[in-house]
Amino acid sequence: MNKKHLVILSGAGISKESGIDTFRDKDGIWTKKNALKLASIEGWNNDPQAVLDFYNARRRQLLEVQPNKAHELLTQLEEWYDVSIITQNVDNLHERAGSSHVIHLHGELAKVCSSFDKENADCIEVRPLSDDIHIGDKAKDGSQLRPYIVWFGEPVPNMPLAMNTAFEADIFVVIGTSLLVSPANTLTACSGASHNIVIDPGEVEIPEGFLHIKETATVGMEMLYQSLIKLPYV
Repeated sequence: MNKKHLVILSGAGISKESGIDTFRDKDGIWTKKNALKLASIEGWNNDPQAVLDFYNARRRQLLEVQPNKAHELLTQLEEWYDVSIITQNVDNLHERAGSSHVIHLHGELAKVCSSFDKENADCIEVRPLSDDIHIGDKAKDGSQLRPYIVWFGEPVPNMPLAMNTAFEADIFVVIGTSLLVSPANTLTACSGASHNIVIDPGEVEIPEGFLHIKETATVGMEMLYQSLIKLPYV
């Protein structure tokens, strides 16, 4: 029997429960840091050292955290469903929990790339998270290595793949995102699913036709998991 396609759009809320700071909460990273200086192509061009310092610290933080129950339940659902995860997060917690199909919209902290051509596959490297990136570290094309992150002011190369994946969903679930970040927030309109769900404890604007489970990622996923394993082929 063919498995139903379960598509997840995950955001900072799922990683927050593992101890990773969010960006847009009232006490999030952007209340303490300047996003345009540290997460934009202009910031990189103006002060690459400051940008490297910021992302080196974020890379090292990943060594101190572990996937949580929500990540683990998504992996376990692969027994019953064809699970695709579209994530706005740049951490590797979905992969470390064992999820086999993860689409990163905003890049990956565990990778570095060319500052000339970010999409040059030959110049994308996986680096140990404990290894900082320094000024003078070079990609294969001779350019300065940079974090493999989609910054403000840059296109989102995986967006077409994410849109197609959302369209092919039988069940579409949004976990831990405010749905304020564009273009990721447009994916709810791309959903071709008959069942659409948002798991978030906040007062987020719920798209029309979506059920709101007003719980944290871990609690909400426990509830959804129990429902999905009882009716895996509905």
